[in-house]
Amino acid sequence: MGHTSRLGDKLPPALVRRFTRPLARFLAIESAGGVVLLACTLVALAAANSPLAAAYHHFWHTPVWLEVGGWRLGGGLGHFVVNDVLMTVFFFVVGLEIKREVVAGELRDPRKAALPVAAALGGMVVPAGIYLVLQGDTAAGRGWGVPMATDIAFVVGVMALLGRRVPFGLKIVLLSLAIADDLGAVVVIAAFYSGTLAWGMLALAAGGFLLAHGLNRAGVRAVPVYLVVGTGIWLAVYRSGVHPTIAGVVLGLMTPASAWLGDKTLVEVLTEATARAPGEGHERFDTLRAVGYAAREGLSPLARLEHGLHPWVGFVIMPLFALANAGVAVQPAAVADPVAVAVALGLLIGKPVGIVLFAFVSVRAGVAALPTGVGWRVMAGGGALGGIGFTMSMFVANLAFDDPAHLDAAKVGILVGSTASAALGAALLALAGRRAA
Repeated sequence: MGHTSRLGDKLPPALVRRFTRPLARFLAIESAGGVVLLACTLVALAAANSPLAAAYHHFWHTPVWLEVGGWRLGGGLGHFVVNDVLMTVFFFVVGLEIKREVVAGELRDPRKAALPVAAALGGMVVPAGIYLVLQGDTAAGRGWGVPMATDIAFVVGVMALLGRRVPFGLKIVLLSLAIADDLGAVVVIAAFYSGTLAWGMLALAAGGFLLAHGLNRAGVRAVPVYLVVGTGIWLAVYRSGVHPTIAGVVLGLMTPASAWLGDKTLVEVLTEATARAPGEGHERFDTLRAVGYAAREGLSPLARLEHGLHPWVGFVIMPLFALANAGVAVQPAAVADPVAVAVALGLLIGKPVGIVLFAFVSVRAGVAALPTGVGWRVMAGGGALGGIGFTMSMFVANLAFDDPAHLDAAKVGILVGSTASAALGAALLALAGRRAA
């Protein structure tokens, strides 16, 4: 304890704030976003189980088209606008978060990354295995990817409600686990839930990615240029048979993680501006423009985009996704549907068993270590929270099932499994905290 205090005394306060403020902001947005997401989920469920059900479904199936000459693009409001277009922005931010963690986060250090990566792998393999055991030889066997995901917004929301009962080390593990989990989900979507491939369009998309990389290497900093190129890439991927959200992930991973201006240049620009101000006319304009440029380019594109888009994803895109996809009629028979049972058991049992088992093996093998303050009881509670799979599970279900009955049953299983996982995880963490006290 004394060693930690001495180390903290030696660290400059600015350096401490530099690394803790982004995490605190991320947790705050995810926590509040989880509350909004929950409210929208309840609204969608209420609408789908009320006399407004027909109007609710009709609204989200409203056709939306963009037509130029003989070229037409579009579909239903919920499926095309929300699931294909807006969720691409969500996956772009997922790509940014993955790269941030790999470049400067917990996933940068192989030993620190070993625990969340192993836990994430177990939290994907075991739920998928449970689903395949129960449904693998049926027409619904394609849904094995549904119970593999973790919804970090809801997980952070539950941890916020538990307060100090959740050790800080567990929060870091779960956040890193969710990032690794998202990467695994992206691979699964690209490899197993894409349609027949149009290789010409894939080649066109690859050319777009190369163009974006070349523009960055050439020093092009104008966001509208990348927006145009990114839109072209999205259209090519959309027409290729690969789900268009994959384009968002790849563009996020390609986003530069280093600032264009280093700290030394930034200080020089600000010092010169301070010496010259106040000015008048063109001199004042040039000075302030230089300060604005330095302020903008003193941040990496990754940090700037994640900072700007994260609130839009948390408070607009994910709530809209919940409103469009969580509205399912919940009947007593639907809860007992074999698909619903397989999904719910995958989340409720498969997630904590897989997370804790693979984490235990990695620790015993000496390739990973539990964070300070995190024992196996706490890890079991965190594993149970990992069974909250709402957003990504709903997304995969939409890709996996063409049969509306199977899709509705999967959504019921997601809702039941996620709710039960939240309750179980909260109870285990509360009990672990009481025993520790």
